[in-house]
Amino acid sequence: MLIYKILRRPEWDAFRAAGETAGAPIDLQDGYIHFSTSVQVVETVAKHFATESDLVLVAVRAEQLGPDLKWEPSRGGALFPHLYRRLRLSDVVWDKSLPLGATGHIFPEGVI
Repeated sequence: MLIYKILRRPEWDAFRAAGETAGAPIDLQDGYIHFSTSVQVVETVAKHFATESDLVLVAVRAEQLGPDLKWEPSRGGALFPHLYRRLRLSDVVWDKSLPLGATGHIFPEGVI
């Protein structure tokens, strides 16, 4: 199962340069890296990144993260994937731009 991390372009660039990341500022604050499933990612983007135009959607295979990935209740009691370790570039399956269109963000085909 693919899970998704949304990063701002500078966060993605820093991640690629370093080969790993502890996440965005909210991840550092909370002590884990926030992910969303395909069912959750549209609402996540709308809630936290509504007006941001230079985003990157990063896909990761949940099963490859092992026991450091925990499914915990969050928005509306739904279980969200949270990673309790640094995310490595080798964990990433693919990355794609997530442009902002006239009616919201435009997701890559097959994500939602």
